[in-house]
Amino acid sequence: MEIILSIMASDRPGIVEQVASAVADAGGSWQESRLATMAGRFAGIVRVNLDAGQLETLRASTQALGSKGLSIQIEVGDSEDTALHHHRIAVVGNDRTGIVAEVTRKLAAMNINLVDVHTDVEPASMSGGVLFRAELELGLADDQSLDRVIQGLEDLSADLMVDVLAGD
Repeated sequence: MEIILSIMASDRPGIVEQVASAVADAGGSWQESRLATMAGRFAGIVRVNLDAGQLETLRASTQALGSKGLSIQIEVGDSEDTALHHHRIAVVGNDRTGIVAEVTRKLAAMNINLVDVHTDVEPASMSGGVLFRAELELGLADDQSLDRVIQGLEDLSADLMVDVLAGD
């Protein structure tokens, strides 16, 4: 069975090792993860393959990590929709309040599934302002057009640019 772990803690060395050991001790196989430190906090999400009979062992192991300052939520995963076509795009524009809401609102209105999202801001070397950057992995159904998605995002504002990074 597929298990999803959501992890939060004050950042310090050894967090990933402790979670990985709990997974291994329960007989689980660490499949993929997204782990990051932001504002002094560690946050992560991990997909684990685990025999159903070992779920309670994993629950006990991760609950024990609570005494070490880790907060771990466990969810049983749903099956993935493999019929979606995955495309990776980059969205770049002048940063402003609400830009993430604008972009995601547009995608939601177009019924586009967000598979993976990475956002960041950085200084704009030429203008002295701040640039917003997002790398988005989209899951599109057969009847959805990547060109229409790009046009919809670029129509949000004149300074928003979208580049295709990869697709299947």
